[in-house]
Amino acid sequence: MLKEKTAKNYSENLLINCAESMLYGANEEYHLELEQCVLDTMASFGGGMGVGSVCGALTGALAAIGVMITKDKTLDKELRKEITVEFYQKFQERLGSDNCQALKEKYWTDELRCRKVVELSGEVLEEVISKYR
Repeated sequence: MLKEKTAKNYSENLLINCAESMLYGANEEYHLELEQCVLDTMASFGGGMGVGSVCGALTGALAAIGVMITKDKTLDKELRKEITVEFYQKFQERLGSDNCQALKEKYWTDELRCRKVVELSGEVLEEVISKYR
């Protein structure tokens, strides 16, 4: 399951952040075959782009969606937008915010860091992807 893969990546590889964890997990779960340089693009999105802004788990998941929906050229632009918007809205509903600082205040622990955010984002991503597959 995606949730387990993203959480495992986040917990076991302390060199990657929440945004990278999402793309790494999706790459593994959905066999996206992304090259390392593509996975590395998410490095600067962790910690709300380093300034506590938009959550890295959200941006990493949206990157995964972007890869998946653009690989399938049969999807029209409106459906691509619908998938993206649905993920974003479900993320907000499930976690309560898209803001890194707000999510850290709610979910961060010294032991697990933002693992709960990564897990919940993985759940939402899996739900949305399974709906459109």
